Amino acid sequence: MNSPESKVTNASLFDRACELIPGGVNSPVRAFRSVGGGTPYFVESGKGAFVVDVEGRKYLDYVQSYGASIHGHAHDDVVEAIISAARKGSTFGAPTPNEVVLAQLLIDRVPGCEMIRLCSSGTEATMSALRVARGFTGRNKIVKFDGCYHGHSDGLLAGAGSGLASLSLPDSAGVSPSSIADTMVFEYNTVPTLDESVAAVIVEPVAANMNLVLPVAGFLEGLRAECDRVGALLIFDEVITGFRVGFGGASKHFGVTPDLWCFGKVIGGGLPIGAFGGRGEVMSKLAPIGPVYQAGTLSGNPVATAAGIAALSLLDESSYLMLAGRSKALGEGLSKVFSDVGVNVVVSVFESLLGLFFLDTAPRNYSESKVSGDSGLYSIFFREMLRRGVAFAPGAYEVIFPSLAHSWDDIEWTVDIASAAAGEVAKHIEKRSKS
Repeated sequence: MNSPESKVTNASLFDRACELIPGGVNSPVRAFRSVGGGTPYFVESGKGAFVVDVEGRKYLDYVQSYGASIHGHAHDDVVEAIISAARKGSTFGAPTPNEVVLAQLLIDRVPGCEMIRLCSSGTEATMSALRVARGFTGRNKIVKFDGCYHGHSDGLLAGAGSGLASLSLPDSAGVSPSSIADTMVFEYNTVPTLDESVAAVIVEPVAANMNLVLPVAGFLEGLRAECDRVGALLIFDEVITGFRVGFGGASKHFGVTPDLWCFGKVIGGGLPIGAFGGRGEVMSKLAPIGPVYQAGTLSGNPVATAAGIAALSLLDESSYLMLAGRSKALGEGLSKVFSDVGVNVVVSVFESLLGLFFLDTAPRNYSESKVSGDSGLYSIFFREMLRRGVAFAPGAYEVIFPSLAHSWDDIEWTVDIASAAAGEVAKHIEKRSKS
């Protein structure tokens, strides 16, 4: 490691990390390879809407742990809840009161969700929800949609988005053909015809891992009807949208109730957590009262649940109105600065989620989103923004996450910065057209 006298830099840390950690990162998209390579910044600290790297450079942060930090970084109430819980003990392998409190908060806010099981990540939540669906229906096949990412369990790494899309990996090495033999992949926003072999359809009700692709009218309703027709379960992966787009998440917004939900991110207040829940008769298939086994030493961790309780307790309807208003203003500002320099973009906005596409029209599925991702223009925009002190996610298939800590001044400053960055994108397009 560096000597005490040597200065720690992003480059020195990354060089060392590459010797110790595959690719130097613990999640692939962080490596900056999908935005042309280079050295990622290592975050030393964060507060509110900002993070500071190890070199002391401050960034206005729209990554916000990919949506987990809805209140911004290190919110005082959340930090105090974490400290208070940790002083009592960080893990026990036994039930704790906070598990019950958090479960009640989730159920109270999601109409139709009658029982909840806590776990440690969104991947665990989706993996376990599918196991329950198979156990409940006695069937094996599942349906997912191209470009939707539901975690990195083997059976769901077919047609995945997010980091896999950014790295141009359609699937993952190490996943055996038998692992995905029962996984059928269809195009997002197209209702497939099912049969009685299908246990479940899993979908992001708003696709936020192929950038931000909204469901077309009738898509979610059609999935509900088709599942009902053949006796399959409908699973909404709301790891991103849950408790970020309002109480009740996307299911309440669209008026479509699934049989099972998957949650994560916001419900942990910035600490590792996941949850899946749904109808009581389905969830009752779980051990110890049913035959479907699922377990986890750190499930319902008392520190994570304390953070989640604090984070959720801070949210009310005015929180979501404020967040949606600032997201709308950011979206309109980004649209204008690109229009001013003659670059065609579509800024997709859904409540507090934003997507930026270098396209003429909003995409409806992964194939159409990929046209923007393959253009390379996002990489230029990302680097120009980062160079000026604004951090977006280092991948063209991720979304932009404003937080409640982002002020109106932050939004205006972002748009000002984006004006200069958009100009650089326009220069690149002009140069490319002449070559």
